[in-house]
Amino acid sequence: MFAALIALQPMKPYNFYAGPAILPEEVLQKAQDAIKNFAGTGLSILEISHRSKEFVKVMDEARALVKELMQLNDEREVLFMHGGGLSQFHTVPMNLLNEDETASYFDTGTWAHGAVEEAKLFGNVHIACSSADKNYTYVPKSFSVAPNSKYLHITTNNTIYGTQLNLTPNPSPVGEGSNYFQGLTCPLVADMSSDIFSRELDYNQFDLIYAAAQKNAGAAGVTIVVVNKNILGTVKRKIPRMLNYRLHIEKESMLNTPSVFAVYVSYLTLQWIKKEGIKNIEVRNKRKAEKLYNAIDASALFEGTVNKEDRSVMNVCFRLNDTALEEKFVAFCKERNIVGIKGHRTVGGFRASMYNALPEEAVDVLAEAVKEFEQAF
Repeated sequence: MFAALIALQPMKPYNFYAGPAILPEEVLQKAQDAIKNFAGTGLSILEISHRSKEFVKVMDEARALVKELMQLNDEREVLFMHGGGLSQFHTVPMNLLNEDETASYFDTGTWAHGAVEEAKLFGNVHIACSSADKNYTYVPKSFSVAPNSKYLHITTNNTIYGTQLNLTPNPSPVGEGSNYFQGLTCPLVADMSSDIFSRELDYNQFDLIYAAAQKNAGAAGVTIVVVNKNILGTVKRKIPRMLNYRLHIEKESMLNTPSVFAVYVSYLTLQWIKKEGIKNIEVRNKRKAEKLYNAIDASALFEGTVNKEDRSVMNVCFRLNDTALEEKFVAFCKERNIVGIKGHRTVGGFRASMYNALPEEAVDVLAEAVKEFEQAF
């Protein structure tokens, strides 16, 4: 009888949403258990005091896990903050940029452009490079940093358009595509909201990293920030307490009540990442992306939307040559338990987000759906 009931349970959909995104099953199970009874306290994680020794341990270990996974040096501090990636668009310049100073920015997508606009509220902005001329469908192969720039801001993966910067650890000359930042003399700031922990990197080359957790690092409601302490304390303005990195460092991410449950889910996800190994995750991510891109490239009905050399491993963006078939393809996918593939409302088409926790089986099903749809239509 019990086995029959299990068989009747609907299969979990193949989740290609851009975020909040899929989480590992073991993370969901542990989070569910903690909602009932957290760390043997008899209380739910939803009602535990953030000052309790049980939760303080979670926060401390979560921060330590980020340091371990990124192999950060002692100059870098890890914070868990509020407000998502969007709030960092203004928090970064508020802490780093005086009104009479200039920061340089990559303009490579919607969120990158949003960061540019926010920074203009606090100082001068120099556009180091832009791909807006072709609707952000490529990554510029060269850039210019303003003289005496306070920092250079990049967005490592552009979720809406499906482009990704190649940031392999071994330096090569600018323009050859493996490390743009050799010889950079100003601090490097990176929005990694949609590809953090997806590949091995030299994370110490960045002076500030921020990432909303809800794609690769946990649930919505918390933002991971990694900051080099040496770049702080140079602005003349008064900074509101909740936006002051130095105060958050001093209080060890406990300046006010943190997003307790979201931090806990991030902690569980970081544990999963450590167990899987970032190198293994990277290999798997590349394999997943290759399977889907190969199916798209082999099709006469579908096509990718960005330059092949700039394709994202995280977000595969593609379209149908005949847009009249789009709703039919969405319905075709839904019949195969595939959800979340509609492209962002500003660009249309399709987007398959394939974050760390997405099983390879899901990509196999979607790649097969691409092939079967072409045969059917």
